[in-house]
Amino acid sequence: MASGPLALDEFDHRLLELLQRDAGVTLTALGEAVGLSASAVQRRIKRYRESGFMRTVAVLNPAQLGNVTLATVLVALERESARHHAALHARLRSAPEVQQCYVLAGEWDYLVILATTGLAHTREVAERLFGGDENLKRYETRMVFEPVKQGLALPTRPPTRRKR
Repeated sequence: MASGPLALDEFDHRLLELLQRDAGVTLTALGEAVGLSASAVQRRIKRYRESGFMRTVAVLNPAQLGNVTLATVLVALERESARHHAALHARLRSAPEVQQCYVLAGEWDYLVILATTGLAHTREVAERLFGGDENLKRYETRMVFEPVKQGLALPTRPPTRRKR
């Protein structure tokens, strides 16, 4: 795996944008869209994977499952220390229901996104992850009624400045 950021050219930026929208597009279609041969696209994708820049995962559509309940949990710690953070990180990383977790600045220390199979499961997970932690000042669970936008796409370059 590469130790630093992968150097990206214009072909990479365009190719990665397309792959983030639909990774199932054929190499030929990707090549036509960005102006490269299918074999050149394949070499670039291989480089992304070998360097650890791109992972291959299945992203399921929660609307097709019917039993997915999303919840956000805001977490505030009592004491801030590397040991306390590390313990919470380990617990959150090992929980399959934790879909995402972010360290925050401000009143709350963490935002945790849970994906469960219902309200009872959400309560059980929140109690397991946060209920017995003596270092938690407080946590608040908020149920998601309706996703407005869900995505995993990341920017590969800074935005272009518009001329006035």
